[in-house]
Order: sequence, then C-alpha cells, then structure tokens
Amino acid sequence: MQDGTKTTRTFNHLPSSIGAEEAEEIGVEHLLRDIKDNGIAPSPRSVCSHFSCSPCSPAVSDLSTNVTEQLNSLKSLHTHINSVIEYLEKVVDGRLPVNHQILYNLQDIFNLLPNLNIEDVVRSFSVKTNDQLLTIYLSSLIRSVIALHNLINNKLTNRDAELKEEKDEADKEKEKEKGKASTSAKEDASKDKDKDTKEKKVEKR
Repeated sequence: MQDGTKTTRTFNHLPSSIGAEEAEEIGVEHLLRDIKDNGIAPSPRSVCSHFSCSPCSPAVSDLSTNVTEQLNSLKSLHTHINSVIEYLEKVVDGRLPVNHQILYNLQDIFNLLPNLNIEDVVRSFSVKTNDQLLTIYLSSLIRSVIALHNLINNKLTNRDAELKEEKDEADKEKEKEKGKASTSAKEDASKDKDKDTKEKKVEKR
C-alpha cells in the first residue's frame, strides 16, 4: 500500500440465496425419484431448504413411483375435466362470455381423442390386455409351483432329520444293551472263576 502497511486479503460473508423456477424444481424432483439406493436420502439442507420438493424420504421402488405418478396424473386430468365442464356450463347459462380461442382448443382436444369404436382398436386393446393378464397368470402359477416345491423339500428335510434322530436313538440303545451284555458276561466269568478257585482249594484240602 502507499502508506507502507502490508497488503492482506480477507474473505467477507456475502448474503446469498438459491432459487429456481418451477420447471427446474420439477427437474430436481425427477432426478431425486431416479435415485436407486433406497438407503440414501437427499440431504434436506442441500436440496429441500431451497426447493419445495416432496421426495425428502429415501427413494422408493420404480414400480411404486410409476403407480403414484400415474395416479397423480389421473387426479390432475379429472380436475381439469371438471374445470372444463364447469366453464362450459357457465357459458351455456350465460354467466361467462364465449371465448372462441378456448372453444377452438377444446375442439382440437376432442379431435385428438381416439375413436374406440373401431373394431381394430378394440381387438388391439383386447390382445394387449390378454397378454398382460397371461403374464400375471403365469407368474402366479410359477410362484405357486416354487412355493409347493419348497414345501415338499422342507417336509423331506424334516423327515430325514426325524429318521436320523430315530436311528441315532436306536444305535444308542443297542450300544447300551451291548454294554449291559458284556458287563453281565464279565460278571458270570468272574463268578465261574471264583467258583473254580474254591473247588480247587477244596480238592487240595
């Protein structure tokens, strides 16, 4: 410096905040839903303090996530359809003026709806539904067969264990009987030996 003091550098704390648009928040939510590790949850300090996102809990499976998203989509569709119906009723009753742009958009939506009365479309839906139901049916059959197989294996294992226990008990009883028989034979032999000894002593006298 010009006054002769030593030049120093310091860090100052600047107030800051992180914000995001609605589209960015939706993107963050979709990224958090794609987390595969069920044991790792997004840090509330790093994400949820800045974004009003819902998936603060550990990630769930893809199936439950897809089902939840479809359910929310159907609820949103139901709400929008009710809004359209309410608007059209108010227009018919004269409580709201006719907005041709809205009517054009509704007409475009109706024109984009598929015609489900066509035989080919009905057949396609039936074939697709039957294929899905067949997959579910085969899965149920396979699960039942595997469960029965495991049950039979369990029963066979228990039976073999019981037979082994019975065989061990029979072997132990046989060993005990052999031990008793050998003990009695030794006692008889000792008695005979004592008897012979006494007879010999008597003969010598």
